[in-house]
Amino acid sequence: MKFALKCSPGQKISKRQGKVAIIGAGPAGLGAAGYLICKGYDVDVYDRMPEPGGMTLFAIPNWRLPWNNIRAGVRELRELGVNFFSNVKVICDDEYRIEGDQFVKSKIHLEELIDKYDALIIATGTWESRKLKIPGEDLKGSYLALDYLFRIYASQHGYLPKSEIFKTGLRSMVVGAGLTAVDAAIESQLEGAKEVYLSYRRTINEAPAGKAEINRLIQRGVKLLELTLPVEVSGKEYVEAVKMIKMRLGKPDASGRPAPEPIPGSEFTLSVDTLISAIGEIPTPPMRKECCGVALRHNGTVDTDAQGRTTRLGVFAAGDVTNGPTLIGKALSHGMRIAQSVEAFLETGGKKGGSWRS
Repeated sequence: MKFALKCSPGQKISKRQGKVAIIGAGPAGLGAAGYLICKGYDVDVYDRMPEPGGMTLFAIPNWRLPWNNIRAGVRELRELGVNFFSNVKVICDDEYRIEGDQFVKSKIHLEELIDKYDALIIATGTWESRKLKIPGEDLKGSYLALDYLFRIYASQHGYLPKSEIFKTGLRSMVVGAGLTAVDAAIESQLEGAKEVYLSYRRTINEAPAGKAEINRLIQRGVKLLELTLPVEVSGKEYVEAVKMIKMRLGKPDASGRPAPEPIPGSEFTLSVDTLISAIGEIPTPPMRKECCGVALRHNGTVDTDAQGRTTRLGVFAAGDVTNGPTLIGKALSHGMRIAQSVEAFLETGGKKGGSWRS
């Protein structure tokens, strides 16, 4: 994946004053790094994973987004002078664990980075799946989609043994209808599930992944359960069945789509031994609450203005960590746009004289 670079390896670039740290080596962080290195700034990228790429390597399958292309883009950034520090987790006052932290070999406090650099961009994405919040969800065989996919791809990259991949039974249910749900359904087939259900509380017409993606699943033998919602998971130690309720579509909600409403008395039960929740992702900034002068919004995203400036002087945020879950291309372009704000900040004196959010 190319990062729309304005320069190329070997090209003479005039150096400019200013050193920038980027936290997160996913699309937004890499896009920002490419823009700033071509403008002549020193750029260091910190990431907790064993190699740069973020979700493009560790949450999206090779057949959807070729990994070789991602690595080629990263290699070009290295050749231009971007410094990557992998296996490093940036922490704040209330450190918390998310999938992939087993690769962390060192930690650094956010305040230390803010003090060390002339500007900093938080681009840590949305690395935590939403839970269904229903009884029995914590039984063995019930997984969050990002955790499930992450282990498969980390193993394929050679970073985890196959024994670390979550076990998939013969009858699998994926909840959700976005691209992550589609990928989880396909991977569960590849991992040995003979029967795969896709439960979605709306219809194929409202599916975030689009009708074409859902129809491809159906052609693969995945059984689409439109207008259904899991309400309880049952089993002694492992998942054995999921109690469902049928839904109907009401008036449009805040998303503009018809709001799903449960139909009283329509419950039914399906026997499954694997449940994968893919109902959305949660932003994962380096903190759970305001820290180091960086505030969060009520939904957990980093609070920024239109220029990507946070509530702390010299600190910016880009991509999904401030916008919520989006597509790869949008995160990439947002990272590049916020890099322009960083450039303007540094050009007007940075921490030594620039105005802030005024």
